[in-house]
Formats: sequence, C-alpha cells, structure tokens
Amino acid sequence: MADKDSTSSRDDYLRKLAEEKASENEPANKRFLSPEETHRLLHELQVHQIELEIQNEELLRSQDELKASQERYFELYDLAPVGYLTISEEGQILETNLTAATMLGTPRGALLKQRITRFILPEDQDIYYLHRKRISDVGVQKKWEMRLVCSDGHAFWAFLQATLTQNGDYRITLIDISERKRAEDELCNLNKELEQRIAKRTKELSDKCEELENANRIFVDRELRMIELKEKIAELEKKQI
Repeated sequence: MADKDSTSSRDDYLRKLAEEKASENEPANKRFLSPEETHRLLHELQVHQIELEIQNEELLRSQDELKASQERYFELYDLAPVGYLTISEEGQILETNLTAATMLGTPRGALLKQRITRFILPEDQDIYYLHRKRISDVGVQKKWEMRLVCSDGHAFWAFLQATLTQNGDYRITLIDISERKRAEDELCNLNKELEQRIAKRTKELSDKCEELENANRIFVDRELRMIELKEKIAELEKKQI
C-alpha cells in the first residue's frame, strides 16, 4: 500500500513537472510541439525520473546505515560491560551509559547534571580530586581505585580510568571490582590466620625445645654429679685399702 502511494505521488509530481515544462517550452503562438521537441521533453522527464529514483534509493540506504549505526552505538556504548561517564570541568555528569546508571542505582536521566562527588564515598573524595588534578595538569590518562556510593547508600569498590578531552571534559570508564576486593580481603584474612597459626605453632615448638634443653641440662648435670660421686667413692675405697 505504501509503495502504491509512493508511486502515485511520484507520477503526480512528474505529471506536474511535465505540464510546467510544456508551458515553458510552448511558443507564444501556442503551436503544438514538434516530434523532436516532444521526444526531447520525454527524454528529460525520464532522466529526471531515474535521478529521483536513485536519490530515493540512496536516501533509503542512508537511513538503513544510520539505523544500523545507532544500533551498533547502543550495543557498544549503552550495553557495554563497563560504565561510561562524561564529566564536565565543574564536575557535572554530562553523559552516561546504562551500565554506569545501573552501577550507581540511578536512572540515566536522573544522573545528568548531577555532581559526580555525590556518588563518591566522602572518605575517598580526596583521591578523586587528586587524580583529576593530575589529569588536568599533565594531560595523561590516569587509573585508580576508590569507593562509589549508590543512590541507596550502598558503597562498592570501582576501578576508574579517566582521560581529558579537547574541550576540557573528563571521560571516565567504571568497572565494579567489588568481587575482586572481597576475594582480596578473604585472601588477606586467610594469610593473617595462617601467619597466626604458624606463629602459634612456632612458639609451641620453641617452648618444647626449651623444655627439652632444660631436661637435657638437668640430665647432664645429674650424670656429671653421678660421675663425680663415683670418683669420690673410688678414692675413699682406695684410702681404706
């Protein structure tokens, strides 16, 4: 149905164009067009029709490419496994993808124009300002870790990678590293527990060694006294003889 309407509209346009062409080429005495003039006019109309069809095909192709590009952008940006933020020089959130919005527990629309420091744990805000200043001063990419805060107050560890754009904005990549931090904490606790067990066992062995040394010392002293006593007895026996 849409194709028929399009064809009908094109035919109407060509008919109108033909009428205008005919009026322009019609002599003052309103004589009929010669066969050569009629052929030339029909040829021009056919060429124009083909041009319009080509332009229409190019427009449809451009629309398809634009749609495909938008879909790729949505997949690469909005559905990326990492969060993306664009921060103004004043610290306002200018752009964000769905992943970052999900991390921060806030709808994307509600994030825009918010200050990024609102989502940084107060204890870690100095870390953010320090790295942002270094990026601004040196103009190189910086990476660091700090704790962010969701809208519900829940804090989580994030890895951030930031660069400075030509217009002075900051592009930040966010990765939730909470699981890695938990694993590191568990490993640290296990290491501490192992160190405590080793220290305890070492002390136990040291105490045992000390006990053995004391027992051995007592035994040696006793043996020495026995030898000394035997020697004295032997001397007394010699004197009695």
